[in-house]
Amino acid sequence: MTTFVDRVELHVAAGSGGHGCASVHREKFKPLGGPDGGNGGRGGDVILTVDQSVTTLLEYHHSPHRKATNGKPGEGGNRSGKDGQDLILPVPDGTVVLDKAGNVLADLVGHGTSFVAAQGGRGGLGNAALASARRKAPGFALLGEPGDLSDIVLELKTVADVALVGYPSAGKSSLISVLSAAKPKIADYPFTTLVPNLGVVTAGSTVYTIADVPGLIPGASQGKGLGLEFLRHVERCSVLVHVLDTATLESDRDPVSDLDIIEEELRQYGGLDNRPRIVVLNKIDVPDGKDLAEMVRPDLEARGYRVFEVSAVAHMGLKELSFALADLVGKARAAKPKEEATRIVIRPKAVDDAGFTVTREDAGGEPLFRVRGEKPERWVRQTDFNNDEAVGYLADRLNRLGVEEELMKAGARTGDGVAIGPEDNAVVFDWEPTAMAGAEMLGRRGEDHRFDAPRPAAQRRRDRQAERDEADREFDDFDPF
Repeated sequence: MTTFVDRVELHVAAGSGGHGCASVHREKFKPLGGPDGGNGGRGGDVILTVDQSVTTLLEYHHSPHRKATNGKPGEGGNRSGKDGQDLILPVPDGTVVLDKAGNVLADLVGHGTSFVAAQGGRGGLGNAALASARRKAPGFALLGEPGDLSDIVLELKTVADVALVGYPSAGKSSLISVLSAAKPKIADYPFTTLVPNLGVVTAGSTVYTIADVPGLIPGASQGKGLGLEFLRHVERCSVLVHVLDTATLESDRDPVSDLDIIEEELRQYGGLDNRPRIVVLNKIDVPDGKDLAEMVRPDLEARGYRVFEVSAVAHMGLKELSFALADLVGKARAAKPKEEATRIVIRPKAVDDAGFTVTREDAGGEPLFRVRGEKPERWVRQTDFNNDEAVGYLADRLNRLGVEEELMKAGARTGDGVAIGPEDNAVVFDWEPTAMAGAEMLGRRGEDHRFDAPRPAAQRRRDRQAERDEADREFDDFDPF
């Protein structure tokens, strides 16, 4: 059964925003108390966060579909809906987030680093928030915006200081088991190690991590064997250690040729030329291995490699190797630039940036004008097209944004098709410049003249008061003599 997964495809869905509420306050003696519909809640985000306790992507391999909760709709009495709960997905340190095309979206390194994989939708405004001096009683509310849907790929690149590379059965697992407290599976047959193993090594005052990278054979960089699956784990390592088998039973192999083959695979994979190398001649506890190590050592040192003769089984030469690795790791850490606090970069939009574009397309011989932009597309998604007043409100917003003016400049005429949004999810309608939405036949769009007219009870009181005032004036003018 699979226990280690370092690449998964994840399907995430953020929560949708709750709809706004269209409500009118009602109580005794106040039949028209004004709009009191609350706003809808925001949909929850899907957030990837680095958690040091997580070491594999196995959980997402079994459950690749994840969804955050939706926001609750608003209610009357100016009660806003509850926001949806964010979905926090813990991932291992060193996880790279990519889109389906392979573009890197985020590189998550360091505990607590997070990335919003899917943004929750905005909640719709209730009619209380839409009311104004000119629109005193909106009979509509805005719909909640749908949450983002995204298909992403997670790749795990092990965060380690030292990488052990070499042929299968060269003794990498044995070496990491004696240098650290790691307990990998060890056997005398090829491809014993099927997953990268990590260990922590302490050498003096330096503590560093060491990784056993399995599956490197000729053709690994082109996908042969397991090499391509695990070569990515070498990318973050500061030091590469070639573990060469000096006691191999295969007649067509020797330490020098093994080194050349592995170096060629690393070269073809790319990006590792600047990493310092150390060569470890393993299994010198075997007589033939000791002789072969002494024979090839001068050749390897002539190439510029530091060479260590060790035996993982007999614990020979391990201390010198451990401190040499600690020295290289310390130098690599010192050469790294100091981490700076994340800067918040503010990029304000240009004053004359309308935030939308109008392009002319041909749809079966008929002109079609497509409007693209964050604001108009969001407004369309939040409009209830079953409500004439809401449609009129959308028309007003688009007109104020300048969409109607740009359509005229692009050559649009009455009755031409106008599409707002992308090709696969656009709202198409026939353009009617400065068209009335129907609800405005009562007056200005969104206004309710019942609020302007005096209420019946108040009018009766004013009429009675006027009658009393008139009677008083007549009494004062009356002169019996």
